[in-house]
Amino acid sequence: MTAPLRRGLAKTIRSYPLVRPARLSIETLTRRTGLHPDLIHRYVALGLLDVARDSAGDVWFTQDAPATIARIQRLRAGLSLNYASIGLVLDLLDRITQLELALRSSGSTNPSAARSDRQWT
Repeated sequence: MTAPLRRGLAKTIRSYPLVRPARLSIETLTRRTGLHPDLIHRYVALGLLDVARDSAGDVWFTQDAPATIARIQRLRAGLSLNYASIGLVLDLLDRITQLELALRSSGSTNPSAARSDRQWT
């Protein structure tokens, strides 16, 4: 094949994702969690649950949405927290997870090793 012909073919080649993006519809999420759609919409409105909208305006949830909902329910039932407090606790738990991952990726398994080696006298 000549070089100009190959360049022309390169322009027509398209790539397609092999796997659909992992997302859940509101119907799937209500089936998996057993919650009423209005309660899920309330969680979204309060900022406790993240959503994405596609070009058609449909709402989609990530694969970890059922786990987040379970966390919300545990915090609400177990600790009697209001929704504002639940949002704060979820943010703090996510931050702790990020810090633990950063600590693991740094190669240190001992949290005190991240501190300075000063001796307190």
